[in-house]
Amino acid sequence: MSSGGARPLAPWRWLGVPMLQVMALSLLFALPMRFWGLGLPEPVFALPVAFAWAVIRPSMLGPLAVLTLGVFLDFLWGTPTGFWAVCLLLPYGLVLGGRSWLAGQSRVIMWLWYGAATALALGAGYLFTMLDTQNAPNWISVGWQFLATIILYPFADRLIERFEDADVRFR
Repeated sequence: MSSGGARPLAPWRWLGVPMLQVMALSLLFALPMRFWGLGLPEPVFALPVAFAWAVIRPSMLGPLAVLTLGVFLDFLWGTPTGFWAVCLLLPYGLVLGGRSWLAGQSRVIMWLWYGAATALALGAGYLFTMLDTQNAPNWISVGWQFLATIILYPFADRLIERFEDADVRFR
């Protein structure tokens, strides 16, 4: 067996490992560290993997993993239970519905779709927060969170590429 061959498609490789990485990064960025008076950004690390899982293939495990990550973020950031789960499942469903349009698209188009999915997730979060607290969140903070999350697209692209390299249907 050659070491350069494709890896088998085990669920723990495309769901479990990225999920644990997202949890670890979210915990790291939630630490109250300040540099020059500024805290670390709070990107939604779960969005790149939720996007990639929707693009990769439909599976019963994908939405369950997205739900798990959402509830984890709820407990980590102190939001009402289900808040981030819904905010992540909305773009997951949108991207899953548009999988046929995404097949074979360039990285730029995929990044635009990822941006739309991120805007949907953060827009839903903005709306839900506004309805819950009867007060609008700060647009600048939401904008910075959007920008920090958009920058994470290469991680989604890498996960998609790893899956395509391992799946014989893409060869």
